[in-house]
Amino acid sequence: MNFKNMEATEVSQLLIKQLNNLYFINDSEGQSILSVTERVFSRLEYCFNNISNKYYCSHEGAVFDGLHTCQYTMFLYETAHTLYKENSSNRSLCDRIYGISKIISSADLFYEIDLPHIYFCEHPQGSVLGRAAYNNYFVFMQGCTVGNNKGRYPKFGEHVYMMSGSKVLGNCMIGDKVVISANTYIKDQDIPSGTIVFGSSPDLTIKSLSDNKFRKISINYFNG
Repeated sequence: MNFKNMEATEVSQLLIKQLNNLYFINDSEGQSILSVTERVFSRLEYCFNNISNKYYCSHEGAVFDGLHTCQYTMFLYETAHTLYKENSSNRSLCDRIYGISKIISSADLFYEIDLPHIYFCEHPQGSVLGRAAYNNYFVFMQGCTVGNNKGRYPKFGEHVYMMSGSKVLGNCMIGDKVVISANTYIKDQDIPSGTIVFGSSPDLTIKSLSDNKFRKISINYFNG
């Protein structure tokens, strides 16, 4: 991965400094963060290589900028997620990293949720992603909400794009190649593949989206 402004270890050291300034962490916790840095950036590199946005991937490959707030938010999620998956006793440290993420971006990406290997967030302020089943090529913008209804969470297919202010709650199966338009509210309803959806449940408007039209949308976010 190509780095701008700071190298991988410097990004992790920045996080350690931020944690010390706000919460305090001990040397062992700092070393835990540094120990997962390579794995975190390996996952980010794979993700970024699939993103078409010029700030994430250039002709030379994936680019990480520690001063790019969206990218840093993804780094914070991946760090806390990796630490938690490798050892659940890291929960206290993960909680603090999670707190830093919400302070910096106001996005709620809890470290226990499993975001896919390939996803993209653009201006994710105010977004809350709950314990849904996510799939590759997932996009979310500002003010998006994914959550439960009566303990049931949504399931997403590949290439699902949540535009700003959209919400998906409860027992939903969102198919492949679906665009959830701005301010759409889906609750306990399935959305078929290859569609764009508007409105609010139960009175949703669902329109077919041809492969050609979807391709014109998808090239704004992903390669291939």
